[in-house]
Amino acid sequence: MTTTEQPILLAAVSLLSALHLGFQARRVGWSRMKYKIKPPAVNGPPEFERTFRAHQNGVEFYPVFLVVLWTSGLFCNEALAALGGLVYVVAREMYFTGYAKSADGRLPGFYLILCVLLTLAVTAAIGIIPSFLDKYLSIKILSRAL
Repeated sequence: MTTTEQPILLAAVSLLSALHLGFQARRVGWSRMKYKIKPPAVNGPPEFERTFRAHQNGVEFYPVFLVVLWTSGLFCNEALAALGGLVYVVAREMYFTGYAKSADGRLPGFYLILCVLLTLAVTAAIGIIPSFLDKYLSIKILSRAL
């Protein structure tokens, strides 16, 4: 695989998102210190619990994000998927900082996260379906000239 064929944008966005998730974990650690919550406890003041839940939600969604990011990028359009990935990281930050302040504060970020995941899932399906039909059922629905 030559450098021009490698999914560099997808790899860069994946690395950025992993570093961002790690930074959010560190912020949970700072919240633990601030409110004197020793691991493995996850209960404490509402401010700590919201920060913990904001990070935990990111961890729960992360596998879904990576699957739709890479599938969309490999089967549809790498640049479009990478852009969606960047928007996802911004939305995750909006979610985290909003949730840390108040439960309702998470909603703008959450809605943007859902939009990005849906868009990536749809573009992934748009890319996979024609390839699947062609390879396994010998049905060509899109010309390669497109």
